[in-house]
Amino acid sequence: MAKGALIEQRPWLLASIAAATAFYFLSDNPIFEGTWGLLAKGASVGLLALYVALRVPQGKHRADGFLLVAALALAACGDVAIELDFVTGGAFFAAAHVVAVGLYLRNLHRRPSPVQKLIGAALLIGTPLVSWLLSGNVQIAIYAAFLGAMASAAWMSHYPRYRVGTGAVLFVLSDWLIFARMGPVDLEPANTILIWPLYYAAQIMIATGIIQCLRGEQPVR
Repeated sequence: MAKGALIEQRPWLLASIAAATAFYFLSDNPIFEGTWGLLAKGASVGLLALYVALRVPQGKHRADGFLLVAALALAACGDVAIELDFVTGGAFFAAAHVVAVGLYLRNLHRRPSPVQKLIGAALLIGTPLVSWLLSGNVQIAIYAAFLGAMASAAWMSHYPRYRVGTGAVLFVLSDWLIFARMGPVDLEPANTILIWPLYYAAQIMIATGIIQCLRGEQPVR
C-alpha cells in the first residue's frame, strides 16, 4: 500500500479504538446513556469494518475480505441491538458467526497438527457445553453452538493462531462472562471489568490478523 493511502485509512482504525475506549470508560456517564452510548458501541466494530473494507485487496482474496467485512458489520449491528433486545442482538451475532465460519472454511489449514485438531474439537463441543453450564439456558447453548463453530473454524484455519485463533478464543471468554450473569456462578467484578475489553480485543485481533494475511503483510500457515 502506498504511504498516502495508508495514512488515509489508518485513522478509521484509530477512530474505532477511540470509540471502544470511550464506550468502556464513559458508558456509566449520564451523557453516554441512550443514543450516544449506542453510537459509541456500534461505531467501535462498525469503524473496524470500514477500516477492513478500505484495505481489502483486489484479486483472489477479495471475496474473503468482504466476508470479513460482513461478519464485522453484523457484529456491530449486534452490539447495538443487544442493548435494546437481547434475543435480536444474539441473532445478529449468530449471523456474524455463520459468515465467519464460511470465511474460515474457505481457508482451512492444509495440514493441521494433532494438537490443533484437539483444540478445534474442544472449542466446537466445549463452547456450547460450558455456556449451558454457566447460564442454565438452552437458548444460550444453541447460540453458543454458532460461537463454538466460529472459534473452532478460526483455530483450524491457516490464519495465524496467535492473532486470529486467540482472538476467537477471547470472543468465547467474553461471551462466557455474559452468560455467567444468568446462572448461579458469580464472577463479579470480572464480568463488568472484562466483557467489553475481551470482546473488542477479539474483534481487532481477528480483523487485523486476517486483513494483513490477505494483503500479504503476514504469512499464512
